[in-house]
Amino acid sequence: MKITKDMKIGEIVRNYPESIEILMNFGMGCVGCPSAQAETIEEAAAVHGLNLNALLEALNK
Repeated sequence: MKITKDMKIGEIVRNYPESIEILMNFGMGCVGCPSAQAETIEEAAAVHGLNLNALLEALNK
């Protein structure tokens, strides 16, 4: 399954535990916080000023 911009961070972390390290490397240290559970990867990238395409590419490798 491919990780998409519409997926919630909580869903990604639960289904792909290896994604935690990638998210942390991109500066998203809040992967376990309550708001991250309902936030999409697109929303989180915008909040953190990250390149969404680069993040999705790294997560889908």
